[in-house]
Amino acid sequence: MSPLKISRILHAGYVFEYEGTQVLFDPIFENPFSRNCHAYPAVRFDHGQIRKLTPDAVFISHFHDDHCSMESLDLLPRATPIYLYCLFDELFAMIRELGFTDVRALAVDAPVLVGAMEIIPRRALDADVDSMFHIRAGGLNVLNVVDSWMDPQTLEQLTACAPWDMVLWPFQTMREIDVIAPSRAEGGQPQLPEEWPEQLRALKPRYVVPSSCQFVQEPWSWYNHALFPITYKQFEREVGAWLPDARVVRLNPSVAMALTADALTPAAPLPWVLPVGEQDVDYQYDADITPPPTSGIASHFAPLTDEQTALVLDYCGAGLIDKYQQMELPPDSYFETPCVWQLSVYDHAGGVRQYRYRIHGDSIAAAGDEEAPSWMTEIPIAKLYAGLALGESLTSMYMRISGAPADADIVDDPLIRCLFNDAFGAYQAAQLRRLKEKQC
Repeated sequence: MSPLKISRILHAGYVFEYEGTQVLFDPIFENPFSRNCHAYPAVRFDHGQIRKLTPDAVFISHFHDDHCSMESLDLLPRATPIYLYCLFDELFAMIRELGFTDVRALAVDAPVLVGAMEIIPRRALDADVDSMFHIRAGGLNVLNVVDSWMDPQTLEQLTACAPWDMVLWPFQTMREIDVIAPSRAEGGQPQLPEEWPEQLRALKPRYVVPSSCQFVQEPWSWYNHALFPITYKQFEREVGAWLPDARVVRLNPSVAMALTADALTPAAPLPWVLPVGEQDVDYQYDADITPPPTSGIASHFAPLTDEQTALVLDYCGAGLIDKYQQMELPPDSYFETPCVWQLSVYDHAGGVRQYRYRIHGDSIAAAGDEEAPSWMTEIPIAKLYAGLALGESLTSMYMRISGAPADADIVDDPLIRCLFNDAFGAYQAAQLRRLKEKQC
């Protein structure tokens, strides 16, 4: 029986090859990707070689921009079938607008046959967003959990296939809220999620690959010591203790393995993923790190043009108010009680413009300087512009919230809601605009 070749691209990206069939999962061919996700370990991509690929299909687990990138898909032949798990028609339309002629929606538990492989989407805990992939080839079963959380019913369903030959398991539990609201962050020794031992023991995998996190932020970023709490070393140690009969296998970008019913052996690496420097690097978490001031963070970004600055200032003065009034406040929100919210916007030279708003429920109005704020939000002006015009995601905006009480939901922050409520596919839409401008 032929081996199943499994190669790592980057982050959640893989190439599966079996008996002449080649399938790509969540392919990202960019570094950095998602604007400021830098490959870790570092790699380069040979786009010339990538343009010569003729995969039999591409499978995309969900719409997040570190899994579905128009600039990466742009390198592939337009006849390539694209299978996407997404509940929103807009993203399918964008991929078709990019030129792909065969774009199909995935349904949970509905098998897709691609040559010698069978791929079955499986339900994730957040079924409105994520999916997982069950790959069958030559009697082998591989579970690609991507970066999802396991649904209990799905676990029961997948247990019937145990022992699994391999699981690609998300290993990094990023602390997104802690870096947005560092004053509320809890320190201490990082722990792997308490659900994982039971889940992995139920699956009984022969091999476990720490998957779905191979990036850091910019080299100067404090996030590199605050956002990523789990190390490869800790993952291998703890999973090894839970599963003494399994083997934890690290796959760096480009690395490939040949899987059979009897063994897992090294295979030829991907020639178009080019490792740069040391590859067996590991994360360095510091629970006691002191966040730098937002003024210092803003100095790392290039100054905006006058036109770009005007867009941001107009938004802060009027557009944000209009957007807030169009939305409905979630129940039990902190902002149901009258309060004053302060938004501080820092430029590249450390200068700050401050805006105060009086908020009560769904109403908002400009407030005077004499009213003290109880909830404060800071952001570099370059990142606010990127959120408005370029589809920048929340985790890369260096937004800072203070004053929020311990029982308040951080994502009720007015700027977060105004930028990201009903903002589906903004990153991909911005990519598509840039690609079309290049063609003109």
